Amino acid sequence: MINMGSYKSYFSYDLKQPLYVTYTLYQGGGGCDRDDQGFSFKKCGVKTAGDEDYSGFGFDKGHLANAEDFAYDCDLEEKTFCYFNCVPQTVKLNRGIWKTWEEKVRVLSQSKKIFVIAGAIYKGKTQGPHSVGVPESCYKVVMNAKSKKVIYCVLFPNNNSKTAEEIKLSELKKKLGYTLVAK
Repeated sequence: MINMGSYKSYFSYDLKQPLYVTYTLYQGGGGCDRDDQGFSFKKCGVKTAGDEDYSGFGFDKGHLANAEDFAYDCDLEEKTFCYFNCVPQTVKLNRGIWKTWEEKVRVLSQSKKIFVIAGAIYKGKTQGPHSVGVPESCYKVVMNAKSKKVIYCVLFPNNNSKTAEEIKLSELKKKLGYTLVAK
């Protein structure tokens, strides 16, 4: 586990990708400027994937802990641009339904303190010179931060379908291939 203060990344050194990240969010959003931000392993202190593992493969660098959630503090937002908070996502997923749900979660955080788990499910596909894992699907679990009651549990295929499916947390856990140890 890599603790960035504002979020935790449960990172797989075998896949060179995060399995999932967790964070608490209350009244997320803000005015920080993302234009100069770019993913880096140098500023993050852990050697992970790099630009060469994404370039030319048709995938976006998809945030798990969304940068805009932390835009109320530009230093916290910058910390989301670490490769241990990023997975290869299709353009249609990252800029489409995933983004829609990121916005929905941020709106929810305006009135409730929430706990978010965002992650990926890998089935063996890799890309790039470092053979980084490419997820078959991504997921987002949103809970009431105090009661831990699940508000949303959503599964997103990492393809061009533009679809998402709300499922039970118990169903998601069966699909993962790893144990969620988030706290």
